[in-house]
Amino acid sequence: MRAAAGSASARAKPTRAMRYETVIGLEVHAQLLTRTKAFCGCSTAYGAPPNTQICPVCTGLPGALPVLNGQAVRLAVRTALALSCKIRKYSRFARKNYFYPDLPKGYQISQYDEPFSERGHLDIDVGAMTKRVGITRVHMEEDAGKSVHHVGMSVVDLNRSGVPLVEIVGEPDLRSAAEAAEYLRTIRDVLVFIGVNDGNLEEGSFRCDANVSIRPAGETKLGTRVELKNINSFRFVERAIAYEIDRQVALVDSGGRVAQETRGWNEDEAKTFSMRNKEEAQDYRYFPDPDLPPLVIDEILTTELAVTMPELPRAKRARFEEELGLSPYAAQVLTSHPRLAAFFEEAATLSGNATRVANFVQGEVMRDVRTHGLTAEIPITANQLAELIDLVERGTISGKQAKEVYAKIAGTATSAAAVVAELGIRQVSDSGAIEAICRRLIEENPRQASQWRAGKANVLGFFVGQVMKHTRGSANPQLVNDILRRLLDLG
Repeated sequence: MRAAAGSASARAKPTRAMRYETVIGLEVHAQLLTRTKAFCGCSTAYGAPPNTQICPVCTGLPGALPVLNGQAVRLAVRTALALSCKIRKYSRFARKNYFYPDLPKGYQISQYDEPFSERGHLDIDVGAMTKRVGITRVHMEEDAGKSVHHVGMSVVDLNRSGVPLVEIVGEPDLRSAAEAAEYLRTIRDVLVFIGVNDGNLEEGSFRCDANVSIRPAGETKLGTRVELKNINSFRFVERAIAYEIDRQVALVDSGGRVAQETRGWNEDEAKTFSMRNKEEAQDYRYFPDPDLPPLVIDEILTTELAVTMPELPRAKRARFEEELGLSPYAAQVLTSHPRLAAFFEEAATLSGNATRVANFVQGEVMRDVRTHGLTAEIPITANQLAELIDLVERGTISGKQAKEVYAKIAGTATSAAAVVAELGIRQVSDSGAIEAICRRLIEENPRQASQWRAGKANVLGFFVGQVMKHTRGSANPQLVNDILRRLLDLG
């Protein structure tokens, strides 16, 4: 039946999703894991007293000359290769001129029109689909210092000034706050797995700026973009972008115009706030740095870094699913950190039962794992876990008893077999003893036995639980199931 003119369905107001398209591009700043700064020998260690890791070069004193850190170049190229970028043999460093109190030279050494890499991509998971997001370029630059604000005054710490960064400039291919957050998580995982960045948002070694705009649905011309600056949490990024989208839609719907500006995120008030008008490239007065020669990256270096590239997390997850038979969820959990993935894979190889190892790691070990940057504290070794799983496989102990043994060996060098012997733990596999318990429980619970015979199969779990309770978890679970089924079916 055709809707009458003027009906409710005909007058339905288009939703925001129908009227506007969101366009998002992210710029990620990741600190490279070098021991010294980009152009001097000062330490990059985090947490030193303010202004103790500085020198004439990173504080911009007259006459001081920069010398490029070779390890920073290697890590930057590795980053670009992991993001499928094309490596340019020749590139140049440029001076990006602007004034901040924490920028002692009055300019930042970066790359502009001649970056060392360009035209890459990153695949992210969007629901059940895979989306390819373009990478415009990956370039090298140095970090600025840090302004610390107190009531009534601000102070400057230059320890971070000159720390080597890569800036990963994404194409405006993202269409929602959730996609943006997933893109960031995926990039962070890649950088951590290839060992170039510790992924520590709290310490500022992984930060992002988000360029957000809206445009009428079906329009191809980009709208006026707003930059959200230096957000250091995936959750904050998602919330800030979602808020900014709503703010821009409300502004346009009320007849206003979106101003090109830089905005910050106030988590306490859950809203963005204006910081300054957005600068364009010409405002920075880029020009080639006269103190640094062109950067030449030869094919030998590029090839060496490409062939020694570690397995990336996405490929590792796919292999865990296809070759080891893990579920997508288990593969995701076990590749949440490179050390955890290596621990699981070693234990699975030693045990020969990847699924059981994966289940035990997820159910027991994960809650005791502590990660910080590239390091991870795992309470047991792969050998200990493989031995524990083997004891369960051979029927020496039950799955429940394995948890008890794990609690005893966690944080120690003691073997699982030694704990089993010490505690006198054993799995009861005496079919006669188990059958006697099962018969008594069936007699004591006639209602549940009748339910089983009426077709309620889940009642079996009740009886299994009662048997395990009476044997304090020591009965062989498979044997218990087999005996109960036989006795219950006999009536």
